[in-house]
Amino acid sequence: MGSMSIWHWAIVIVVIALLFGGRGKLSGIMGDAAKGIRAFKDGLKDDDKKEGPHEGVSSLPRTEAEKEELKR
Repeated sequence: MGSMSIWHWAIVIVVIALLFGGRGKLSGIMGDAAKGIRAFKDGLKDDDKKEGPHEGVSSLPRTEAEKEELKR
């Protein structure tokens, strides 16, 4: 009872083969996730090329006190 028999190992191997095998659902999901991550990274690279280093960042409007302090 303490060790696994050949039948236990066979069942474990079959389950792993179904999950990670060529036509397993998990391998398809992982492939789709990898494509999504790659597309996201490519999208970030495209955004960096379109905008300058601080072009997309907008600052809050300054108050009158801040404007006067900048004039000094």
